[in-house]
Amino acid sequence: MIEQFKPEITGKGLRIGIVQARFNEDICNALLNACVTELLAQGLTEEDILYITVPGALEVPLALQMLCQSEEFDALIALGAVVRGETYHFDLVSNESGAGITKVGLDHNMPIANAILTVENDEQAFARVVEKGTDAARVAIEMACLYEGLDEFIGFTSDEEEA
Repeated sequence: MIEQFKPEITGKGLRIGIVQARFNEDICNALLNACVTELLAQGLTEEDILYITVPGALEVPLALQMLCQSEEFDALIALGAVVRGETYHFDLVSNESGAGITKVGLDHNMPIANAILTVENDEQAFARVVEKGTDAARVAIEMACLYEGLDEFIGFTSDEEEA
């Protein structure tokens, strides 16, 4: 039988950072509400959550990187909304913010839940905010627990990797 590692998934004792873009603010605030509601339902307290805002989706990766460098968080969450317009700018912002978020997570060994919506219009965004905000919270918690639990299970530490 193949051995499977399954960590206990709980938000209790975790510290989560949220970076939210302010552009498309109504959509982003709805994402935030769903996300925080789920984090609290999963055992985090308000004191366990740090929330910051940045102007737009392109600024999210830098703020995430700064939070990673603080070494105070078990996982991070990126919130934002990029709504298609009539120009190529939508593709640029969507692709670059996503790539930046992925790079930060990999460079810093930090679980980051990417909940930056990329949609055609506001209606599509509002139809997805609750599910995407809730999913971001769950992903951040699960990946933080996986990272911590697997680290203990296999005896790996990031300090050993750097040595």
